[in-house]
Amino acid sequence: MGYTLFLIPFFLFAFFILISGIFTVKQQTAALIERFGRFLAVRNSGLRFKIPFVDRISGRINLKIQQLDVLVETKTKDDVFVRLKISVQFQVLKEKVYDAFYKLENPHDQITSYVFDVVRAEVPKMKLDDVFERKDDVAIAVKTELNEAMINYGYDIIKTLVTDIDPDVQVKAAMNRINAAEREKVAAEYEAEAGRIKIVAKARAEAESKRLQGQGIADQRREIARGLEESVDVLNNVGINSQEASALIVVTQHYDTLQSIGEHTNSNLILLPNSPQAGSNMLNDMIASFVASNQIGEQMKIDNIAKGITNKKNRTPPPPRAEEGDDLNY
Repeated sequence: MGYTLFLIPFFLFAFFILISGIFTVKQQTAALIERFGRFLAVRNSGLRFKIPFVDRISGRINLKIQQLDVLVETKTKDDVFVRLKISVQFQVLKEKVYDAFYKLENPHDQITSYVFDVVRAEVPKMKLDDVFERKDDVAIAVKTELNEAMINYGYDIIKTLVTDIDPDVQVKAAMNRINAAEREKVAAEYEAEAGRIKIVAKARAEAESKRLQGQGIADQRREIARGLEESVDVLNNVGINSQEASALIVVTQHYDTLQSIGEHTNSNLILLPNSPQAGSNMLNDMIASFVASNQIGEQMKIDNIAKGITNKKNRTPPPPRAEEGDDLNY
């Protein structure tokens, strides 16, 4: 019975020693084993063993792709302060776990320092607009510098991204005003072009309207002239000569005009002369003027005929033509 009681603590101690020598390593993780303070081996994922009280796990290191965001404030070439957010994606190389764990005390601080150094060397060479346009160049420069520096420590830089560019508040407000002014300028140009198109279209419509109006007036006058011609022909057929017919037509139009004015009570048109005897006087005056015109025309014809006869009498006859064989010597 006493012997059994003695064995129970022994088995418990042995079980405890066995359990302390067994450990597990998660996927995408590496465990570093030290023996008496000296590096022994790297244990990857799975169930692993170590010598209790001799070996110990000095640390575990993450093999996943990690991301570190670094906020850098610097100045551009045109003296504008700007804050850039650089996202660095990195990973520990499996074959260099020892270097990644033992060579760097704090890898995040080391990466941050390199990012600050590269960004503050590249951005001051660019103007603010160039920083927005060439942010990929900044990211490539950071990645190149980090790869050269961190590969010796077991870190591989997967990707670097410039995820944010934040100028000063006043600078952003000025940039927004410039953008708004540029857009207003473009809008004004489009509005001016639209106004020009409207003016041209309106001018073309007015020109076409005036052309058609002129054509209508010309057609109207042509028809009036044709009607007057027919009226004169009708009066000539009843023994009234053309002069008297023209005078009669004018008087008739005069009275037609008076009748048209009388039909519109709100008309402000005044026709002069408009006395009752105005039509008779107009007819007499026109007939008298036509008669005087005919007399003057007849007298001018007589004078032209007389002048032509006088010119024939005063004309010198040409010398006789010499015939062939005549003796021209006197």
